[in-house]
Amino acid sequence: MDAPRPAEEEACRARPVGTVAQARLDARGLSKLKWRCRRGLLENDLFIERFFSVHEADLTVGHAWGLHMLMDLADNDLLDLLLKRKEPGAETTEEVREVLEMLRSGRHVSCGGGSRLRDQGHDNFKETRQ
Repeated sequence: MDAPRPAEEEACRARPVGTVAQARLDARGLSKLKWRCRRGLLENDLFIERFFSVHEADLTVGHAWGLHMLMDLADNDLLDLLLKRKEPGAETTEEVREVLEMLRSGRHVSCGGGSRLRDQGHDNFKETRQ
């Protein structure tokens, strides 16, 4: 696969508007988004894995753009947002806020003992309902 050209990268950064933002994300776009969302912290990966398992079929181009913006954050900054230790700034776009709420909703990672993570050798985390 060819490396993206600067113009293509810039186009990916452009905020989608109108009907483009509401268009469903195609299979290729979803695959690229999942690749982009790979993180270095297990805790972030758990939030992202759950996000895709719940919302994958309904993701729009606008959601993908919002998720791309969140993935530009450092791992610890992203985790602070996901755990509600921090809230996004006033300049944060609607798409980013919506995706952040989608990531936060449902089950979250907390300290304790959990079978799924314990099976993977991570005894100090569990998934719980919010």
